[in-house]
Amino acid sequence: MSFFSEFKEFAVKGNVVDLAVGVIIGAAFGKIVDSLVKDVLMPLLSLVTGGIDLKGLFINLGKGDYATLELAEKAGAATLRYGNFLQAIIDFALIAFAIFVFISQVNRMRKQDAAPEVPAVPAPPAEDIVLLREIRDALARR
Repeated sequence: MSFFSEFKEFAVKGNVVDLAVGVIIGAAFGKIVDSLVKDVLMPLLSLVTGGIDLKGLFINLGKGDYATLELAEKAGAATLRYGNFLQAIIDFALIAFAIFVFISQVNRMRKQDAAPEVPAVPAPPAEDIVLLREIRDALARR
């Protein structure tokens, strides 16, 4: 089997194609969640917190005093950017919450769409069982 035929067999297997579709849909869903966090939730959080910009918080590790992170970066000062870390934690929490809400709604819709379970009809008894019961009943009538 040649390299190309092996690759073709691998590439067109159902699970590889399903995985590719999942990755593409996941990337698109990631953009939606990212927009939800950056464009909807973060502005609301900023409104509630009074407009605090966490990304601008830093500790200067070098000499000098800088009013903003941008000035420290222009001067080439070593900085500890703890604001970016805090922002990443908040972004993660908001993204996790948005995904949780989405998945819980999808699960709720799945439960509603599921057909009610119909109890299974018991299978008829085997032919030898039926014959044995008839013999038993005939003997009981004598």
